[in-house]
Amino acid sequence: MSRHHAFANGYTAYPRGGQGTFSISPHRFQPRSQPALRRRKQLVQRLFLFGGVAFLLLILIFPSWRASVLPVLSLGLLSSSPEHLHIQTVRYYDLAKTKGTSSGWEHEERVLMCTPLRDAASHLPMFFSHLRNLTYPHHLIDLAFLISDSKDQTNEMLLKMLEELQHDPNQDMPFGEISVIQKDFGQQVNQDVESRHGFAAQAGRRKRMAQARNWLLSATLRPTHSWVYWRDADVLTAPTTILEDLMRHDKDVIVPNVWRPLPDWLGGEQPYDLNSWQESETALALADTLDEDAVIVEGYAEYATWRPHLAYLRDPYGDPDMEMELDGVGGVSILAKAKVFRAGVHFPAFSFEKHAETEGFGKMARRMGFSVVGLPHYTIWHLYEPSVDDLRHMEELEEERKAIEDEEHAQAERAERTETYYKDPKVESEIDNAFVRDSVNEEQRANPKTTEDEKTKGSSIDYSGAAADSVSEKPKGQVKTTVDDDDVHDEKRTPPQPQPQAGSGQKQQVKARSTV
Repeated sequence: MSRHHAFANGYTAYPRGGQGTFSISPHRFQPRSQPALRRRKQLVQRLFLFGGVAFLLLILIFPSWRASVLPVLSLGLLSSSPEHLHIQTVRYYDLAKTKGTSSGWEHEERVLMCTPLRDAASHLPMFFSHLRNLTYPHHLIDLAFLISDSKDQTNEMLLKMLEELQHDPNQDMPFGEISVIQKDFGQQVNQDVESRHGFAAQAGRRKRMAQARNWLLSATLRPTHSWVYWRDADVLTAPTTILEDLMRHDKDVIVPNVWRPLPDWLGGEQPYDLNSWQESETALALADTLDEDAVIVEGYAEYATWRPHLAYLRDPYGDPDMEMELDGVGGVSILAKAKVFRAGVHFPAFSFEKHAETEGFGKMARRMGFSVVGLPHYTIWHLYEPSVDDLRHMEELEEERKAIEDEEHAQAERAERTETYYKDPKVESEIDNAFVRDSVNEEQRANPKTTEDEKTKGSSIDYSGAAADSVSEKPKGQVKTTVDDDDVHDEKRTPPQPQPQAGSGQKQQVKARSTV
């Protein structure tokens, strides 16, 4: 019996051939050939699949592509620009773009300019004149000020001058973001020269200044800043291209040389900032002998370090681009890359390797592997602030100068009167008469007894101006006195002094010259 099901007509389910075998035509069950359009569609799908996989791999391998590609693909949802953010509290910053280069002005690298202020109202006009003259693009410079322990009008004057600066008609004059921070640190040291630069106040003063710098930096440093420039407000003169000049060296920390002008009687000029130096073996040996909280400060006899100072290596005709490696730096003018501070370097408000503030900052930067250099022949000038001894000496010089001027003025007046008198003959004759009278009066005061005898005997002197023709008759043994006509007319000659004559019983007589 056949195992196959049969139809109603008696045939099996599968057709049989004439020989009783299956008859299947091969062409009836082969797949149909695909059309060309379908083949192209499948090819495109495969290409898109491989392209997507490759793109994801590139995004994973190169993270820098994310900032430029993802915002476009996400239709702005992942954009770092605030105006494109749907979530306003999210910001994206690529710090690889703020590493700092030697031509920051070409790459539009932002600079944070920090200036601590204390009783600086008198210095602000000069400081803002320097700000206006900077050649680095102003819109790329953010200003940051810290006002601390001030007793003058620093705050009021600063706000007024900032408003004038930001509303200047010149479109290139306004700066970027400006921050004014006020924080007192209990600074007890006065701002006069004797107090600020006295040895006894240095350690505590440096530590408080370090705190002020750290507060200012931590409150104003932004992820967009590539450089940080520290600048004192009492800088007298500096190149307008100082940012570009220092930036061009492409160093992590760099400082210029700082001198100050002096009066001529003090030498004309002098090194000012002695905090920029190279370490010495003597200083290292000295540090080992001090307490752990001690702070070494330069320029004082109490700490003889014998370090090579940047200030003393200055040559007015030297190469301004010459570099000198440093261990400590001064705080008058410092340009540092922002990555130095982001890495953890700061201004120690404690004794770090026996140093604090800017000198400790230089030591810490070197310890963390950053480059610290100075430019011995690139000089800026600090304002001259006279000490108490200088002021006292200046007062003495001023008194001497006034005395000399008064004497010269008196001599000029006497010379003018003399010249006027001798031009008039009448005045000249009056002067001669005055000489005669003075001579006679002096002789009378010198010999009062002789004068009384002459009056008793009737001796007289004629001042009428006429020639004396009569001769006084005298007793025997006395001298006869006459007046010559030549003496009357000789007005230019100095009157002769009376000469006493000795003789037995004789009395001294005076021959006087009378003039008209």
